[in-house]
Amino acid sequence: MASMLFNLVDKIFKTGTLKLTDATGKVTMFGDGTGDRVAIRFADEEAEKLIARDPPLALGEMYMQGRFIMEEGNIYDFLSLVRRNTLDIVFSPLMAARLFWRTGLAQLQTRLPINNNRKNVSHHYDLTPPLFSLFLDEDWQYSCAYFEPAGISLDEAQLAKKRHIASKLLLEENQRVLEIGCGWGGLSIYLAEMAGVDMTGITLSHEQLSIASNRADKRGLSDKVRFQLQDYRTMKAKPFDRIVSVGMFEHVGIGRYQNFFEKCFELLDDDGVMLLHSIGRDVAAHGFNNPFIEKYIFPGGYIPALSEVLPAIEKAGLLVRDIEILPMHYAYTLRAWRERFVARKEEAIKLYDEQFFRMWEFYLAGSEMAFEWDKMFIFQIQLSKSQFATPNNRRYMFEAEDKLKAAEANRKPMEPVDFS
Repeated sequence: MASMLFNLVDKIFKTGTLKLTDATGKVTMFGDGTGDRVAIRFADEEAEKLIARDPPLALGEMYMQGRFIMEEGNIYDFLSLVRRNTLDIVFSPLMAARLFWRTGLAQLQTRLPINNNRKNVSHHYDLTPPLFSLFLDEDWQYSCAYFEPAGISLDEAQLAKKRHIASKLLLEENQRVLEIGCGWGGLSIYLAEMAGVDMTGITLSHEQLSIASNRADKRGLSDKVRFQLQDYRTMKAKPFDRIVSVGMFEHVGIGRYQNFFEKCFELLDDDGVMLLHSIGRDVAAHGFNNPFIEKYIFPGGYIPALSEVLPAIEKAGLLVRDIEILPMHYAYTLRAWRERFVARKEEAIKLYDEQFFRMWEFYLAGSEMAFEWDKMFIFQIQLSKSQFATPNNRRYMFEAEDKLKAAEANRKPMEPVDFS
């Protein structure tokens, strides 16, 4: 085993049980022998060296390439064991330098006046649609579900998420509602059907636009729901009564937060209400995208801290009316996605190949681990221009959820998403 790797692993694993087989076949045990054993094997010495030099990037790459092999447990078990032992420890000057470099680069890139949004969105969301059918719920909600009450299924939790969001928008029939980042259209369709509002959903993904428009047409909603290939920054429209954005803000970048909220201020009516749903992080956590996810999954992503977001909201002239933190719901969502995806491994391999399957499995497992151990969470911020746009208590939210849940019993069942 490369000495750099041995020293790193020996520093990390103080609790738990890790069996490591190096490229020569030598077996070494690490940890204190507690818990379920995790066993890994390296296929070649170069893989050992690469991981020792840059674990955040190379571990995922070596797993993806089949050079870092799980022999007992799965990749989530290994990542979770690592995180339980490391927390925020930096193990070498080289790792500290890379951490400093990636933080600085992320801060610079999100401030550059270069618009890569369409390219970045296409990199992920324009993958072949059948891929997403392997792990998402029946409505293709690709954002954090709301597991309330605890123990409900993924489909039920995604429906609860839409209901929870709708309850904060104070919707009334025929209101004009804008969804920034509409995905495959599920939330817009839900709001139009359940509240009778007029929906406009915008996206930068050609695949999402096609599927979302087709879904609305099939449900007879062409007069109530329209989807557009549109960047919010260049959108010109009469102000909307309501604005909602779910899972899109993570792609904006810290240097563009004020521009985002200034545009929302422009697009929101004077007595309108907006709901922003986003991943958040503790301000002390690293201020850059995970390097593996940045390179292979979500280029250009940036997870905000609330302390970075709130000043931009205030400078744009918007008022914060409500903030809710959902601390573990994304961990539960990602676990459901990962388990569904792994259960359909052969289908995923047929769509792409085994390397792609391992890349996606690593992304889902790493993201789940981050929400469990890295102080990440979901925040929902309700915004308005006027302090009188929302009630002075939160009872209306619970009442609205109860009404929506009762009305859902009469809603037309969701059809399978047609991606042909």
